[in-house]
Amino acid sequence: PSLLKAIFNVDPDEVRALIFKKEDVNVQDNEKRTPLHAAAYLGDAEIIELLILSGARVNAKDNKWLTPLHRAVASCSEEAVQVLLKHSADVNARDKNWQTPLHVAASNKAVRCAEALVPLLSNVNVSDRAGRTALHHAAFGGHLEMVKLLLSRGANINAFDKKDRRSIHWAAYMGHMEVVRLLVSHGAEVVCKDKKGYTPLHAAASSGMIGVVKYLMDLGVEINEPNAYGNTPLHVACYNGQDVVVNELIESGANVNQVNEKGFAPLHFTAASRQGALCLELLVGNGADVNIKSNDGKTPLHMAAIHGRFSRSQAVIQSGAEIDSEDKNGNSPLHIAARYGHELLINTLISNGADVAKRGVHGMFPLHLAALSGFSDCCRKLLSSGFDVDAPDDFGRTCLHAAAAGGNLDCLNLLLNTGADFNRKDKFGRTPLHYAAANCNYQCLFALVGSGASVNDTDMRGCSPLHYTAASDTDAKCLEYLLRNDANPGIRDKQGYNAVHYASAYGHRLCLELIASETPLDVLMETSGTDILNDTDNQTPISPLHLAAYHGHHHALEVLVQSLLDLDVRTAQGHTPLDLAAFKGHVECVDVLINQGASILLKDYTHKRTAIHAAAMNGHSECLRLLISNAGPPSAVDVHDGNGQTPLMLSVLNGHAECVYFLISKGADVGARDKWGRTALHRGAVTGHEACVEALLQHGASVCVRDSRGRTAMHLAAACGHIGVLGSLLQAAHTQKRGPVIMDSCGYTPLHWACYNGHDTCVEALLEQEAFHRMEGNSFSPLHCAVISDNEGSAELLIDTLGPAIVNATDSKSRTPLHAAAYTDHVECLQLLLGHNAQVNAIDALGKTPLMMAAENGQTNAVEVLVSKAKADLTLQDANKNTALHLACSKGHETSALLILEKVTDRNLINATNTALQTPLHVAARNGLAVVVQELLGKGASVLAVDEN
Repeated sequence: PSLLKAIFNVDPDEVRALIFKKEDVNVQDNEKRTPLHAAAYLGDAEIIELLILSGARVNAKDNKWLTPLHRAVASCSEEAVQVLLKHSADVNARDKNWQTPLHVAASNKAVRCAEALVPLLSNVNVSDRAGRTALHHAAFGGHLEMVKLLLSRGANINAFDKKDRRSIHWAAYMGHMEVVRLLVSHGAEVVCKDKKGYTPLHAAASSGMIGVVKYLMDLGVEINEPNAYGNTPLHVACYNGQDVVVNELIESGANVNQVNEKGFAPLHFTAASRQGALCLELLVGNGADVNIKSNDGKTPLHMAAIHGRFSRSQAVIQSGAEIDSEDKNGNSPLHIAARYGHELLINTLISNGADVAKRGVHGMFPLHLAALSGFSDCCRKLLSSGFDVDAPDDFGRTCLHAAAAGGNLDCLNLLLNTGADFNRKDKFGRTPLHYAAANCNYQCLFALVGSGASVNDTDMRGCSPLHYTAASDTDAKCLEYLLRNDANPGIRDKQGYNAVHYASAYGHRLCLELIASETPLDVLMETSGTDILNDTDNQTPISPLHLAAYHGHHHALEVLVQSLLDLDVRTAQGHTPLDLAAFKGHVECVDVLINQGASILLKDYTHKRTAIHAAAMNGHSECLRLLISNAGPPSAVDVHDGNGQTPLMLSVLNGHAECVYFLISKGADVGARDKWGRTALHRGAVTGHEACVEALLQHGASVCVRDSRGRTAMHLAAACGHIGVLGSLLQAAHTQKRGPVIMDSCGYTPLHWACYNGHDTCVEALLEQEAFHRMEGNSFSPLHCAVISDNEGSAELLIDTLGPAIVNATDSKSRTPLHAAAYTDHVECLQLLLGHNAQVNAIDALGKTPLMMAAENGQTNAVEVLVSKAKADLTLQDANKNTALHLACSKGHETSALLILEKVTDRNLINATNTALQTPLHVAARNGLAVVVQELLGKGASVLAVDEN
């Protein structure tokens, strides 16, 4: 636009004229920059003033969120900055990297601009997105004057960025000597570490800043300080090939053999580094150990071999490196060089006497590794030094096996021409052809078969090369070649599978089409391999249809169904291919099978389930839709499995709401019951799937259907603590005009169950219903249920809502909740009941008090509360005239007996007899309670009392 032209031509008059012609002063270019950005960039104060007075937005942001102030500062234009600040430009504006104008000033040496900005800032330590302050930027750029200015205005000298790096790290790394000095003189820490433990010395050493390195060492910093990985400054300098620094560090006494966390010494790094020749000389000349091993057993020579540092390897060898040193895997440097294909290095190693027939990892030769990685020049080099080419590794694999697996034709031909045995089998019974087939290497396959390799050899698992090709060959080229060369697709492995099975399991449609074009698949499946199956008691192997359906390979399935006409073939458990496809949710496979006429309502042998059950159970709504719309009779939607379960029940059980709605829309019976009398609603109540329960209730499911134990869905929801479902059921009960107090076969109501399992929210919801305020159902009341399971919260809710009278309710054996709490030693519940005036001496039908129950069961905590706090009557006797003391002794509960004895003073009680005329002393003595006997005698028990014996 003409306005921008005028600005770039620095022509204020032209700018005025254009503004007078109503040219838009806030026009934006494609990067959202305005004319004011341009004027600020050029630093033209007069034009800036003109534009602002004509309505240009002072704080306009471009697409990097830079404002004109950022631009003016970057151009170091003080006048421009002053004008912008006069018109209240935002000094705290941040760009997309969260940098403020002060950051920009610090990076661009704009000292005068910074001086104008600082007085307007509340804080000079604002950090950008990487956590860096203006001081970091100034230090990084080496702007001494700027650093001085910032420090004088209160910049935090030890502020750290997101990686915990301080300004001194950056200045040291960049080698800004004067800045480092200034920072140190202002108290910067010289031994500070960043998140990875790097000190300023590490930083300077890594970038080769010798001046800073010397200065820091003169300050006395620790020269061997490790970082988080255990690397010292010497390691870092060696890694980056900073020989001048390395020399300085060594002369200052750095430890040349110090190892890091992985056991690498500086020499390891030098051997691997791109530019380490001089460092290597320095280290070796100063006593570095050339055979030092890392934690995984690698020497510097191994490192040179990994990275192919040819000249470095020569230097290490000349310095006395052991040529065949082994790492943890048993590999020598020659193995490593072969594995990574470093030909020159192999030359050097061999000419220095490396052993080409040395065994490494899994007993492999260097040649194995070169062949496996496909480096033919390296193979040639290794072969020329001569050794038995057919020697096997630990698994019986020769170098030819390795070449076939690696797939490099040159390596393979090289070995074949050397006379390698191409029918040699490894420990798994596999020939090189098996490996070439498994990796689908057409050229290697071609070369091996052309050399006369046997095509139908089987390995230990009974697999021929064709099996492996069928499993891995997507474009069927290799398979076609093997078939053309008389590979037999009918051979079955030890599990009874042939190539058709493998191609089906991996979904290789082209392979199947090829095999089928040679021999019809049904013939292949019938004839071959029957003899194998007769020897072993192998059950019918799975059909290719099952494999393709289970893995969802519908293209493969399309080929199979054309010639395998029995689509209802079954596995040992009775599953059909359709069943498996539905179970896994493979819609296209289900579609193919149904279209070809597979039976939908066949049941398996174990659970007597159909494909419809399988889809419903796993929530595959699309499959379900296909199955039901093709199933024929409308009753198919309610087909039963062996336990009388319908698809709807299984969908609800697993919480598949979409399937539930679909089945109901297809007329599924919401009230159907299984062999235990349970409906779909019972299942929703147990699993707590609210959406499913809602769907059932909306479609008229009855809340009061009882199962074989008389339990309704409401009982189950309360017992499982599903408050959402329980709420829906209570609401439905109200709508269906049914009272919510329904008893199961034992007379228990939902409230009993909620209390028994301690689901406080459910107890609360049930107690909101008036109907539950009358104590109905089994006389073993909800309160009994709560205390016997130690659910204090539920017990409290019951007492608060129903009043303290329920505390003394009795069950059919006249036992109170206090009996129940004492029997189970639930002290909190015991105290709660006693606090609400429970009768401490209530007796049950056998004349037992809560104390007797506790004593008889050795519930010491309960005994203590009842004896000490509740002052239970110790003289009471049960139907057999036993006191609590008799009962404690009779079951050998010593502690309980002693707790009771502590409170007994009355000699008559000590000598009280039961119906068998036994005193506590008789009982205690018979049960061998020595301490109790002593106590009894001490309290005056009669030794002369005689029992009925």
